[in-house]
Amino acid sequence: MTNESLASGHLATLEIAPEILDWLLDGDPAVRWQVHQDLLRSSPETVRAERARVAKEGWGAALLTEQDPEGTWAGKLYSPKWISTTYTMLLLWRLGLPADHAQAHRACRMLLELGFNHDGGINVHATYNHSETCVTGMVLSILSHFRYADERVDELARHLLGQQMPDGGWNCQSYQGDTHSSFHTTISVLEGLWEYEQHQPENLLEIQEAQRLGRAFLLAHQLYRSDRTGQVVHPPMTRFSFPPRWRYDVLRALDYFQRSGAGRDERLEDPIDLLNRKRKKDGRWVLQNRHPGRTYFEMERVGQPSRWNTLRALRVLKWWHKE
Repeated sequence: MTNESLASGHLATLEIAPEILDWLLDGDPAVRWQVHQDLLRSSPETVRAERARVAKEGWGAALLTEQDPEGTWAGKLYSPKWISTTYTMLLLWRLGLPADHAQAHRACRMLLELGFNHDGGINVHATYNHSETCVTGMVLSILSHFRYADERVDELARHLLGQQMPDGGWNCQSYQGDTHSSFHTTISVLEGLWEYEQHQPENLLEIQEAQRLGRAFLLAHQLYRSDRTGQVVHPPMTRFSFPPRWRYDVLRALDYFQRSGAGRDERLEDPIDLLNRKRKKDGRWVLQNRHPGRTYFEMERVGQPSRWNTLRALRVLKWWHKE
């Protein structure tokens, strides 16, 4: 089936021009398989075939060639950013590298062997005596996505449950006395717990309840506003980037809400309106921001139409409108 016929077959449901779907399908395999899965409702066979190409061509294959024989990237666990093992594996997760890929499993082993801490979390800094909540959340996303079989994965989840704050979120700086949760830490933990939820967790109800409370924290802030004044907490959170690295933005949060199958909530109307306002007249979204740091390559340019932002925005709207 051609891209044109795929697009025209679902135009009425998605309410987007066929040329937008064709443009998305002309992108990297990492984008294409998600378009087939999330926008076109293609057959599982089509989705699997496209996803398998992530390891063989394009961005995914390019990242895999940079892995060293030990199973790490840049010879380090967490830095230099963004070419270390943690951030490369985060990107491979977002690209959708198949869960059974051998190189990914070698890297998962290194993340645990080098990063697992006595308190049950991940600690990537020799000067810290405690694990870092945000990093633990990110590593849990990686290990759970790649279905890495190790009892320490369960310990990471338990550690994160123990770090949840009274307001429902999480904060890496709680060890320094912070009492208000961080948007950045909370989204990393929520993504990790959701991936873990798909990993046959030993404590499913606790994992689901922790996510409910974490979502409630974000909803209390309409994803980006002060719960006291209604003002925008941090303007960069309204600018959409990909990959997000460790940073929070509204589109990243909305994409988590749709992935987790959360119900519609009137407190999301404002961020959904923000998302719609950022759509260009041609039906696309641009890459608004990138986070400075070393990279193996740039996938898209700031200010230019972004397949990643367009894909993610469209699947959020698909979820929001219950299509």
